[in-house]
Amino acid sequence: MLIYPDVRAAVAWLESAFGFEERVRIGDAHRAQLRVGSDGAVVVADVRADQVAPSAGVVTHVVKVRVPDIDAAFRRARDFGARVLEEPRTWEYGERSCLLEDLGGHRWELTQTMRDVEAEEWGGITVAPW
Repeated sequence: MLIYPDVRAAVAWLESAFGFEERVRIGDAHRAQLRVGSDGAVVVADVRADQVAPSAGVVTHVVKVRVPDIDAAFRRARDFGARVLEEPRTWEYGERSCLLEDLGGHRWELTQTMRDVEAEEWGGITVAPW
């Protein structure tokens, strides 16, 4: 669950910037569930009790979302005001990713698999096969 001071504004922004789709709303602006792609979901909620939004200079989490076209997703989020922390980059393990921060201070890593690479090719160790 991601905490925002204004759930309605967060939902609208996440729909615009990342293409998420609101599925369920609880209360007027208390909590919402958003669809992410065909099989994912993220829940956003309001600030209350011990639930607080991120604060400047403190990173407590990064939400990783697989997208079908990393460069298009990056441009869309940037154009809707996401703060760019890392431009899209292709890594030796076959993933292309970027790092963005939304208007509420949450960090998002958008990623796309460019090619399958054996872990041993880039210095990893396969512990168990998928």
